Amino acid sequence: MRIEQMRVTPIALIDPPLRSAFGLHAPYALRTIVELTTDDGRTGISETHGGEAVVRDLEAVRPLVVGMDPYQLSRLEYTLEGGSLSGDAESLPWEGKLGSAARTFGAIEVACFDLIGQAVGRPLCDLLGGRFRSEVPFSAYLFYKHQGAGGEDGLETASRAARDRDDFLVRPALSAELLTAQAVDMCAAYGFKSVKLKAGVLPPDEEVRTIFALREAFGPDTPLRIDPNACWTAQTAIEQGRKMAGVLEYYEDPVKGKQTMADVALQVPMPLATNMCCVSFADMPETIRLNSIQILLSDHHIWGGLLNSVKVARMCQALGWGLSMHSNSHLGISLLAMTHLAAAIPNLTYACDTHYPWQVEEVLKGGKLQFKDGSLPVPTAPGLGASIDPDRLAELHENYLRADLAFRDDIKEMQKIEPGWKPRIW
Repeated sequence: MRIEQMRVTPIALIDPPLRSAFGLHAPYALRTIVELTTDDGRTGISETHGGEAVVRDLEAVRPLVVGMDPYQLSRLEYTLEGGSLSGDAESLPWEGKLGSAARTFGAIEVACFDLIGQAVGRPLCDLLGGRFRSEVPFSAYLFYKHQGAGGEDGLETASRAARDRDDFLVRPALSAELLTAQAVDMCAAYGFKSVKLKAGVLPPDEEVRTIFALREAFGPDTPLRIDPNACWTAQTAIEQGRKMAGVLEYYEDPVKGKQTMADVALQVPMPLATNMCCVSFADMPETIRLNSIQILLSDHHIWGGLLNSVKVARMCQALGWGLSMHSNSHLGISLLAMTHLAAAIPNLTYACDTHYPWQVEEVLKGGKLQFKDGSLPVPTAPGLGASIDPDRLAELHENYLRADLAFRDDIKEMQKIEPGWKPRIW
């Protein structure tokens, strides 16, 4: 089995006006779809971050991918990272430097695992060690937001069916009360059993008030998390963290940097989690030395694919760290890869993040994946267990061309409604 064709398609999907410490989501979120076709007629698929730089990196490695055996991934990864190998690798036409070698390799690796799973007739999770669980729990991911559902024409562009069913997609939520209503509706629609608040938007006192409103609405048995995206000072993080003692399941990235995270960890009673201060194997030694975190939020898009994520999980187990999974705006291909990965990792004991309820579009045949009681069943079909709808892919590519967005710029979007707005540290 050899890869004969590599197709890279940038897409844009409708995204609501969600807020974070970095600003405001644009009307479209950018993603990139990779399709690898082999000489025996199979097609493996993957999804990764979007924008011009991501596409440029993937196109740069095309000469290395076309012609390769999908099983031979170690050589490709080493080459992309800048290593030099003897033998055949010396003849590979590779002189480029990537914006993110890990992200580029990860996108190719997922598609290769999809091909391998199809070839051997086994679901992808079986290639990662086997199915430890048959369904993977996810968490409600809450955002302060403005009115609207995204897209070029605002509400009219959003799926009417989704809008009618999930009114939280449209309503504004810029207070504790409105955010709590969003949470109640999302959990009712999808059955999520844990709740995460994207913070760093309103004054910290209001965001902590939101956490207590959520606790009142859901009771003590629903795990709660807050993520200020590292925009609080150490003093604020310590003060607010102490207020939330006994309420939070974990405290995600309240401050910036390994040392400051370690300083805060010593002063608050709940575990600290990250997907910001430790995002690569190179970050591990200092994170361990400083004891910056107690929980790692992994992400196969960032850590260099699925096998590397399994290795990360084993390191977390050895270190006594908890493990969960990070998310950003994504479609079903990424969600399936996350689900297969989570199914194969015994020590992934926290519900995973997902933005999926915020996205009304899909590129997969059969439409959007369906949660059951807050979990996604692990597919049993070979590979990822899904295929692309070419018509939908073409439509989302047209979205990309029409949106004319080269990269995500939340600051620029926020400045459209608040001129001069800049991120701040609270």
